[in-house]
Amino acid sequence: MRINLTSVFVDDQRAALAFYTDVLGFTKHHDIPLGGGDSWLTVVSPESPDGPELLLEPCGHPAVQPYRNALAEDGIPLIQFAVDDVEAEHARLTAKGVVFTQPPTDIGTAVIAVFDDTCGNLVQLVAEKRSANDM
Repeated sequence: MRINLTSVFVDDQRAALAFYTDVLGFTKHHDIPLGGGDSWLTVVSPESPDGPELLLEPCGHPAVQPYRNALAEDGIPLIQFAVDDVEAEHARLTAKGVVFTQPPTDIGTAVIAVFDDTCGNLVQLVAEKRSANDM
């Protein structure tokens, strides 16, 4: 069993596509019109183009807004992306205007940071530290 697809609810699919591709660096994978202005819209990591897809899903369901608002109010990220160097990604994304709600923070086993994706979600970056047992 493997992860093939996961989703993140977004306020506006086209704005989300621009942010996730132009700012974060993901690559558009599928853009299939579904009618009513919505699409089956997915992105993938350019480092793993055949890997898991992230569906930029419209947030029209009535449960979505209260759920996302509660998470954001508590500072809880809705999604997490792995990076090699959180500090370098923080600098790169800050230069592109991304607003971080938590700067790079060493939590012992990893370094994390949290930013606003401009589409209604908090996103956590994580770089796990290698332990002596991993070497």
